[in-house]
Amino acid sequence: MLRNFWAISLLNTLTFAAFGQTPTQNDDALNEAIVPLVQSHGGEVAVTIEHLQTNELFHFRGDEPMPTASLIKLPLMITAYHMAALGELDLTKAIVLKEEDKVPGSGILTDHFSSGVTLTLRDYIRLMIRDSDNTATNVVIDQVGLPKTAELMESLGLKNTKLHSKVYRGDTSIFVERSRQFGIGSTTTDEMVSLLKMLQQQKLADESNTKVMMGHLAACDDSTKLGRYLPAEAKLLHKTGAIGNCRTDAGIIETATGPVAVCVLTNKNEDQSWGNENEAEILCSKIGRIVAERFGLQKKSTSIRYGSTGLLVESLQRTLNDRLKPTPGLGVDGDFGPGTQTAVKRFQTENGIASTGILNEATWKALGTLLEDEASTNDPKRFNAEAENAAKQPMSKDSDPPIVTCKAWIIADGATGEMLHGFNENGPRQPASTTKIMTAYIVAKLIAKNPGIADEFVTFSNGADQTVGSTSGIRTGEKVMVKDLLYGLMLPSGNDAAVAFAEHFGKRSQGDSPDAPDAKEDPLKAFIATMNQTALSLGMKSTHFENPHGLPHPDHLTTAADLVRLSLAATQDSRLQEIVSTRQFACTVKSDEGYQRNVVWRNTNQLLDIEGFDGVKTGTTEAAGACLVASGTKDGKRRTVVVLGSSDSEARYADIKNLFRWTFVTQD
Repeated sequence: MLRNFWAISLLNTLTFAAFGQTPTQNDDALNEAIVPLVQSHGGEVAVTIEHLQTNELFHFRGDEPMPTASLIKLPLMITAYHMAALGELDLTKAIVLKEEDKVPGSGILTDHFSSGVTLTLRDYIRLMIRDSDNTATNVVIDQVGLPKTAELMESLGLKNTKLHSKVYRGDTSIFVERSRQFGIGSTTTDEMVSLLKMLQQQKLADESNTKVMMGHLAACDDSTKLGRYLPAEAKLLHKTGAIGNCRTDAGIIETATGPVAVCVLTNKNEDQSWGNENEAEILCSKIGRIVAERFGLQKKSTSIRYGSTGLLVESLQRTLNDRLKPTPGLGVDGDFGPGTQTAVKRFQTENGIASTGILNEATWKALGTLLEDEASTNDPKRFNAEAENAAKQPMSKDSDPPIVTCKAWIIADGATGEMLHGFNENGPRQPASTTKIMTAYIVAKLIAKNPGIADEFVTFSNGADQTVGSTSGIRTGEKVMVKDLLYGLMLPSGNDAAVAFAEHFGKRSQGDSPDAPDAKEDPLKAFIATMNQTALSLGMKSTHFENPHGLPHPDHLTTAADLVRLSLAATQDSRLQEIVSTRQFACTVKSDEGYQRNVVWRNTNQLLDIEGFDGVKTGTTEAAGACLVASGTKDGKRRTVVVLGSSDSEARYADIKNLFRWTFVTQD
């Protein structure tokens, strides 16, 4: 029966692909909104958008093959379910995770699961889509067979959609030239939207398996691209991909007028940073918002029933406690559980409404105006009068510090380091990439003692190359001069560069002092020991480093006051002062294999576009929040300002500028 279904389905799919009513004229509204965005982007962009019911269309370079990154996992999932429907694959098969299966990168299996754990193939597919798990992906590929995805896509008329190799296993490539050009996979935006259209219209699987695959896509745990600017109630089913210079997203947005398939592929992006402000990811986000604005989003259902949560449930619980006598005494916790359901049924019975426990129009009408807080039980006129006559606090004075989002800040004299003003400036917090000021400072001190070090070459290990987060983009086996790599450390905030420096200088950074623990076996530990020793020598008594880059660790801590001490010490070195004030820098990297290539680094510090600012370092992680150490001069007065734990990247710049403005305007 399944084989017959798939034979008919595949015939319908091929007929659909060949004779579907796809318009060639771009939708005017989408064209006007999107073309300027993609044309101004620093990199290559392809976009296809199609309304799956009205066939309204937009595409820009939609037939151009581009890298997929992890987006290729979507066609792999479809291939697995296709084979399962044909009886060629058992999705319930229990598969033991082996140590040799584990690869680095995205996902949870490698770092959080021990070898020997057993999961079903369906569970591996779920992890592959939800968490973009690389290890799970390779397990799925082993079960499906590497050539199968490209073969199925070819049969569907999607000749450019190919899975080339296993993840982090380029040696397994079955399309060697395409691997060199595109990486793990390739596709076009037109083909990816066609594939999504086939999936949504159940032309790739029966209703049951289509729902399962759609469920996998709905669970995708990445809201940084198409979903970033969509409201929380929006329904997005998608898969994303990201490597250094390539960011991708493809999925279906449920709109008020029907489902819309969207695919955005970007490549050779100038901004290769990792974090909330990556230009390509923001571009994807803007396109998602444009689709939502063009077609509207489905209205959020207000049908409240067992299992519902949120503020509306809180209002319901508060109102039921007030309306029912005796009161049911519900906890106002926003969770519609058995107690709330019982109270709703009781209220419905008492008011002659069918006792369903579900809030319908008749029940809302009988409840009347909901109580939003305890004050809602007061007479509105009296309550308003009380608020009007309440005593007011005096308006803030110009001399009061500005309101900021950060959890800690300090303003210091930029010449002496004397603290002028601060808030929680001695409170320990994670510093994110402001850590790299210390890494650069240690390297600069070594150069000061032996200037020849600046011309040494640092060769990147695989460990450095695979360091997660923001990157300088240097690959395993490539080498770059120390004086150049300092720019790769500080401008794009290369976590990989920090590890490369630590590995290169680990033992030497200790100088004539006794070896750090395990220094001979682990140069990284020796370098970190030097970082902590240097912190003590600078009077940074509340600082402890666990790594050279600032990725989250509960014991990796500093304070705003300590970062002022570090910043002043570092920028006294003329080389470092020049680097942190540089907006962009290009250099040539070499390889033992004989090739060389040029790299370009751009400073993540947006303050350098403003007259008077000349450094120092940004930093952002989820644990630390948005951080910034900044220095600037106005009317001959120099200030160093540190903010830690701002609410987001834009907020940290607003915090810094407000603090600088305040100190220069009111504190002269």
